[in-house]
Amino acid sequence: MSKLSKRFANQICSEVSKEKTSTEITAPENALSYVKGIQHPPLSQKTIPQFFKDAVSHFSTNVAVIFPEQKVKLTYNELDKAIDDVARGLLALGLEKGDRVGILSPNRLEWILTQFATARVGLVLVNINPAYRLNELKFGLNKVGCKALISAQSFKTSDYVGMIKELAPEMNKCKPGQLRSAQLPSLRAVIFIGSDQFHGALSFHQLSKLGGPAEQSRLSEISGLLNRDEAINIQFTSGTTGAPKGATLSHYNIINNARFVTDCIQLTEFDRLAIPVPLYHCFGMVMGVLGAVSKGATMVFPGEGFDAAQTLNVIAKEKCTAIYGVPTMFVAMLDLLEVNSHDLSDLRTGIMAGAPCPIEIMKRVNSEMNMKQVTIAYGMTETSPVSFQSFIDDPITKRCETVGRIHPHLEVKIIDSNGKIVPVGTQGELCTRGYSVMKGYWHDDAKTAESIVNGWMHTGDLAVLDEEGFCSIVGRVKDMIIRGGENIYPREIEEQLIRHPKVSNVQVFGIPDEKYGETVCAWAIAKPGESLYPSELRQMLEGQVAHYKVPKHIRIVEELPMTITGKPQKFIMRDKMIAILKEDFNPQ
Repeated sequence: MSKLSKRFANQICSEVSKEKTSTEITAPENALSYVKGIQHPPLSQKTIPQFFKDAVSHFSTNVAVIFPEQKVKLTYNELDKAIDDVARGLLALGLEKGDRVGILSPNRLEWILTQFATARVGLVLVNINPAYRLNELKFGLNKVGCKALISAQSFKTSDYVGMIKELAPEMNKCKPGQLRSAQLPSLRAVIFIGSDQFHGALSFHQLSKLGGPAEQSRLSEISGLLNRDEAINIQFTSGTTGAPKGATLSHYNIINNARFVTDCIQLTEFDRLAIPVPLYHCFGMVMGVLGAVSKGATMVFPGEGFDAAQTLNVIAKEKCTAIYGVPTMFVAMLDLLEVNSHDLSDLRTGIMAGAPCPIEIMKRVNSEMNMKQVTIAYGMTETSPVSFQSFIDDPITKRCETVGRIHPHLEVKIIDSNGKIVPVGTQGELCTRGYSVMKGYWHDDAKTAESIVNGWMHTGDLAVLDEEGFCSIVGRVKDMIIRGGENIYPREIEEQLIRHPKVSNVQVFGIPDEKYGETVCAWAIAKPGESLYPSELRQMLEGQVAHYKVPKHIRIVEELPMTITGKPQKFIMRDKMIAILKEDFNPQ
């Protein structure tokens, strides 16, 4: 190991060690559910271009990115040069600091290049969910006034070229960069990823060749004018309910969160981090890309989208030492490992986040995937995203049953319905304050004011703090089921049902009931090759939970409706269940 390598590795380990010690000292105050993170290491004051240039200067010859599907492997120095090519092209299009640029693509090299190139010249990157359909795409582009759109040609069942042409048929009669669309009034330029040519649009390759000496001379000038507090990223968030809102994040928000996330797993320049989670989400873009860059680690993208077999193959082939994923991804990989072994001996750590992690799944990941140091992280897009995270050497019970302790430079309180901080051990709504809280929802002051009160982000999550400051997420305020005056939290029932040896995944939710107001429902997926019956699940719950918590309705299904990031969409399950019961009651 070089002197430089040792210095950076030691610095990281030192920072993590100091965080852990200080966090243990900073227990909830006065037995109330309030904790404050430590104040070191200091918060970075840099912009993303400054942050990236630091990584290039320290780790120039390290492999930065690997995209096996695209047969791409670039060092940090090579990545830097490719980013500047795209940045010059964006300037040549006439885009100016503060303009919004949409990115509609699965996990590809072009996504990474766009991420850093837009930041290089102060453009606001707008992450668009690759699963969006026509009206959602139109809403997103118009909501934030995207001036340019960089898009893949297709992904899975989505034909992006067809969608964009339907929304902007004027492309057929305009020159590239001179679009005037009735339905997309702000959009001026469309850039398609790939070698195919489309009238009225540029290819990504053309974009990267568009800039010249004039644009090159402007790069340093523009980067010097950027401010850490300026908006640099918009992510649409509605998660499982409601219309999309544009959570607006700054350089300051996401750089610092990325640093602290990877401090907790002791990531270094010698690690290879597998990132099968989508780049359009904070998990991939912030915790994954920016987190890896903060340590000079290698980013490995197994595929355009998540595929369990492909991910396991790439982890083994590329000797990945860490992997990120949501619980459903780990469940899929564990199911495959039961019938097809893979060499995962290089794996040691990673992060499981995005949705509550069942205890049994966490234990299996520890043992069957060789991830003894996997951590749990909790947060939301509006907080950049992570607020709580476990350490790699926390006791297994704490890493299974909680989401860890508070991140540096943040405050968290848990409140009751009257806004008062509850005692330790009492559940209430979790609120976060600090550097990570978003600037607001783009052009939506009313929604911002509802969510951020006196600097506190109201998460809508129900949580409990223990006497050591460990946090447990017990559900969503909106997911709580009230049956005959009894409060029921789906997470408790899900934790029981996931332990059934035949269950691969399960979700619990409420539906309207004439007698009790609401009643409990469960949807479960059987493990491959298993036959699962509702009676088996009811039998398992007997004597384990109160009778009123046992689901009245249980369905065995082949799949659960999920967001692309793996969050269960309980409102869809609820609506479908209501429709199914109506049909059963009133057959045609």
